Amino acid sequence: MDLNNLSMKKIRELIVFTAFLVIALWKFDIVIDVIKTIWDILSPFALGGAIAFVINVPMSFLEKKLFGKAKEKGTKTAEKFARPISLLLTLIGIVGLLILVMFGVIPQLTRTIGTLITNITAFIPQMQAWILEFSHNNQEIMQLVNQIRFDPDQAVKWGMGLLGKGTGNVMNTTILAVGSIVNGITTFFIAFSFACYILFQKEKLRIQVRKVFFAFLPKEKAEASLRICSLTYRTFANFLTGQCLEAVILGSMFLLTLIILKMPYALLIGILIAFTALIPIFGAFIGCATAAFLIFMVSPRQAVLFILVFLILQQLEGNLIYPHVVGSSVGLPSIWVLAAVTIGGNLMGIAGMLVFIPLTSVLYTLFREYVYLRLKKRNINW
Repeated sequence: MDLNNLSMKKIRELIVFTAFLVIALWKFDIVIDVIKTIWDILSPFALGGAIAFVINVPMSFLEKKLFGKAKEKGTKTAEKFARPISLLLTLIGIVGLLILVMFGVIPQLTRTIGTLITNITAFIPQMQAWILEFSHNNQEIMQLVNQIRFDPDQAVKWGMGLLGKGTGNVMNTTILAVGSIVNGITTFFIAFSFACYILFQKEKLRIQVRKVFFAFLPKEKAEASLRICSLTYRTFANFLTGQCLEAVILGSMFLLTLIILKMPYALLIGILIAFTALIPIFGAFIGCATAAFLIFMVSPRQAVLFILVFLILQQLEGNLIYPHVVGSSVGLPSIWVLAAVTIGGNLMGIAGMLVFIPLTSVLYTLFREYVYLRLKKRNINW
């Protein structure tokens, strides 16, 4: 049996791949350590790429709106300063938003914690009276209820002990904290610098990536790979834009409604709902549970009213706002959105929920195109 050069090449590649696979499974712990080491080295650049992707969405929007017409006319000044000015405005907007949230949330959060401790102290006797009334003074239940105590000082000590659990003595804790802060600042500085480089040189990098694909892949595979990359970027960008816009709209709706109804913690709950709404499907309900608990400590009746308001606003948001703002941007059926959130949450937590929806949308689009192509080859009209 004669074997041509192509067959021999494939056999050698298969043997080499099998050998690497056997070694990797045999020394699995060493392989994991090597992967972790490589990831530690590359993580600042991966973070920089993520930062560049997030910043590029509003930066591209500002660049198109502010300098689009001037760049079409070929104005050199616009071409030179469009990118730096758009990036600077985007960073100012992001920092301003963070400052607004900090100054809006932290003072109110501090007051809320103090009020919450006071309300819990006052609420426990009321709760004991309700339980005793509904239990008809059952002696066993009365003994359990009377043992319920809330000491603010003990609660603070418990919280401090929980935060400091497993950290060792004060010196070790301080050293670890300083080391973590320095390492975090260094990583963020490298990542941010890398992100700025990507943003300023993105056209050049795009050309370089295309050259690499066409240099090492056949033309058809290179074009298909670039098309998949383009689809992935558009899907992630549209999802990010739609999810942030939807969170702002929902948070503003809750803020205005709570102010009109004169409910407590209106600003805090509005911001809380906006941030938790970034978590697909389950996020708003997490914010609702937290907000309802805060209001319940002040007034149980208002807490019930808040839940009714939440259900009404959630229906409006789910049926009117979300399909127009986010639904069309992802193009993924609801059942697959739920599956993506569940799988992503189990694998990577909240970050997995955010990543897996657009990722599943890309895979869904590619698989759908492949199915239609197979049907077309078989002359089946569906």
